[in-house]
Amino acid sequence: MKTDLPQSFHRLAYRPPVYTFDQVELDIALDPARTIVKSRIEVIPSKSFEPGAPLELVGHELEFVSLRINGQAHRHFELTPETLTIHSLPNEGREKFVVEMICICVPEKNTTLMGLYVSNGNFFTQCEAEGFRKITYFLDRPDVMARYTVTLRAREEECPVLLSNGNLLSAEKLPNGWHSATWVDPFPKPSYLFALVAGKLKCIEETITISSGAKKLLQIWVEPHDLKKTRHAMDSLIASIHWDEKRFGLELDLERFMIVAVSDFNMGAMENKGLNIFNTKFVFAQPETATDADFANIESVVAHEYFHNWTGNRVTCQDWFQLSLKEGLTVFRDQEFSADQMGSESGRAVKRIEDVRLLRQLQFPEDAGPMAHPIRPDEYQEINNFYTVTVYEKGSEIVRMYQTLLGKDGFRKGMDLYFQRHDGQAVTCDDFLAAMADANGKDLNEFKNWYSQAGTPRVHVQEHYDAVKKQYQLTLTQSCVPSPGQPEKKPFYIPLKIRLLTRSNDQSEQLLELTQVTQTWTFDNIPDRPVLSINRNFSAPINLDFEQSEADLLALFSSDDDAFNRWEAGQKLAMQMILNNRLPDAELIEAYRNLLLDPELDPAFKELALTLPADSYLYEQCASVDPQQIFNARRAFRREIAKQLQLEWAALYQQMQTPGPFKSDGVDAGKRALKNLALSMLLDAAPSIWAPMAANQYHIADNMTDRYAALSALVVHGAKAAKDCLIDFHNRFANDALVIDKWFGLQASRPPVDGLESTLVEVRKLREHPAFKLNNPNRVRSVIHSFCANNPASFHQADGSGYEFWADSVLALDPINPQVAARLARALDRWRLFAQPYQDRMKVALERVSTYQTLSSDVREVIGKALGN
Repeated sequence: MKTDLPQSFHRLAYRPPVYTFDQVELDIALDPARTIVKSRIEVIPSKSFEPGAPLELVGHELEFVSLRINGQAHRHFELTPETLTIHSLPNEGREKFVVEMICICVPEKNTTLMGLYVSNGNFFTQCEAEGFRKITYFLDRPDVMARYTVTLRAREEECPVLLSNGNLLSAEKLPNGWHSATWVDPFPKPSYLFALVAGKLKCIEETITISSGAKKLLQIWVEPHDLKKTRHAMDSLIASIHWDEKRFGLELDLERFMIVAVSDFNMGAMENKGLNIFNTKFVFAQPETATDADFANIESVVAHEYFHNWTGNRVTCQDWFQLSLKEGLTVFRDQEFSADQMGSESGRAVKRIEDVRLLRQLQFPEDAGPMAHPIRPDEYQEINNFYTVTVYEKGSEIVRMYQTLLGKDGFRKGMDLYFQRHDGQAVTCDDFLAAMADANGKDLNEFKNWYSQAGTPRVHVQEHYDAVKKQYQLTLTQSCVPSPGQPEKKPFYIPLKIRLLTRSNDQSEQLLELTQVTQTWTFDNIPDRPVLSINRNFSAPINLDFEQSEADLLALFSSDDDAFNRWEAGQKLAMQMILNNRLPDAELIEAYRNLLLDPELDPAFKELALTLPADSYLYEQCASVDPQQIFNARRAFRREIAKQLQLEWAALYQQMQTPGPFKSDGVDAGKRALKNLALSMLLDAAPSIWAPMAANQYHIADNMTDRYAALSALVVHGAKAAKDCLIDFHNRFANDALVIDKWFGLQASRPPVDGLESTLVEVRKLREHPAFKLNNPNRVRSVIHSFCANNPASFHQADGSGYEFWADSVLALDPINPQVAARLARALDRWRLFAQPYQDRMKVALERVSTYQTLSSDVREVIGKALGN
């Protein structure tokens, strides 16, 4: 095993750069096997400059060719595999000087998909967080902001389209079949926002008029055969632009805005200034090939990357410790946008519930495990491992709490002041907090603990009602368990929306601000014992330690006016019964029936209310997890609901049909969601009776939502028709990579079914399928991640076979793409939470991976922290 300790980076060790860059000119001659990068950089001393200091640049996997300073060859430098250090600078570096370099990279061999790489014959870049150093030597850090002029050259036959950041300055024909395009970005940006795209692409384009009256060109570039799949992405982009103008007064600042789709991409998308590069998964959508969830995700991700134009690009991060400054804030903005697009308050509530479900299923476990970290950590080892649900989703919840505390208008005032102060700067989370506080005249100093402390706070609720005095007393006590490097926690600033529900229901909603370990509030003139509705709309990302009676929870589930807390009460009832291995009792079944039959409730809300807590969330409620026991208890609970409400499910299946042309709006999507839940429930109740109806839906469906839901119901329940439908599905969509990802993912996520071979056997077969590619992140996620991270009942087997497969996969992926391998490695980071024999089997697999001396720093950090090294 490798014995040298991994390098750590510390937030408090931040030092501003000795030099910074003014103008950067790049001339890039694109060739898959030998791309020549010429750079001309105007370097100026920074405020921290010391005379005689060398210029220290970073580079990775580059062939160095030449160096010139102020037009003269320069030989006073040191070159290592990772750095270029330039000495003997003109006038000891006191004045502006010009550095010119030539280096070479090899895009076709770059399987990491960081820096410049080739996908299907086209050139793409991904520079966040540290990919630009794989293109040329540079001060590759977010606080060095420069203006770029970029000239791209390529063989016109191979790369007729040449794109980069900003506005197109010129294009010309060159000798020998080459051509060039020069792009100028008028706004200073860090190197992580640089982008280029070149290849055989076509675009859909529109010109829109923004609120100031200026015309803007919008383009979405894809491979020619995919052009017909881009309309929804374009509509989402236009809606995002107008929403940001209306909500925050922020306009599109370039002449054009471009999106490019690529199938080989490590993440969802990237907000490069004016040239967003997207995973095809978040661009392509047609009713025949994309589900309602795909349509919603595309809308959200397009908005997210566009909103980064201001929250991330115009104002960026001082260092990577401040990552949530841009990501958490922008997730909040895209969540608010998507909620507004729902078109109703009930739609907003559905979006809020979906966001909280994601937070609980993914972020709460992270906050309780060995990879726990604050949204602004004090230390990290590998920056790629820091792109987490904590930084994004918990970061969004922390931004949302500002709006809860300050109100919507107060939040807008804070945003306005933030941009007024910091446009064109690289700043910190403290700068954002200061803008919010100063704009509203409110002391938010205690709010900083959310930025510096890991873990999910737990709030204990104690209530007392005095019937004689008509007085209600509420005592809240907060705590947070130790996390790595943080044995003790200071109190968090927790805003809690509450309402006391009484028979007269005359109590209004109130906002309580919990800032101490324990606080007590007294409410007078309460006519009868109230039912407490607390943390309404999930006003704070906490766990509640509140032992409400089942009668109170049923009352909330039946009639709470806060849609989120109504849903929450149902989730608590189901969770308690499942963990106690109980079936739903008559009272809960009746509550479910009444909810399903309520004509006033949104179908999308009904679907969410009848969807049980995920296994991963149930795990977090246990001191020792037996995954098979929880799976069986949850399955039995669900089957009882299915059987007891079989008539209601059958009626809903018919009532929720959506005749006519497909519409991706919230109303029709909600109906389809409830209809397809009903279909799945019917197969749970009596598979032999209802499977033919599922098969019929599969064959007659005119949209992917219904076709895939029917196929899923057949596969999950082991119906006889599943095999033939899987074959038909593959044959129908063999040429559509994103749909085949669904085909792979459905089979890899199938839970155990009596009479069928194990899912792991199927997954091993899928690994050998001709369409599976280990170097394509989407394909890896559809098969390996679907099994290891999204199929707990099949993955967690007592013999440890799933963990052996996980270890094999991590080791196979790591040399190809360390980022994707590291994300897979996290599937076992909570191994200590599990009962025996699972725990020991997981530890064996982790230790096996840890012994490999050639592990990337990405994977080594995850494995090391999981094992406690």
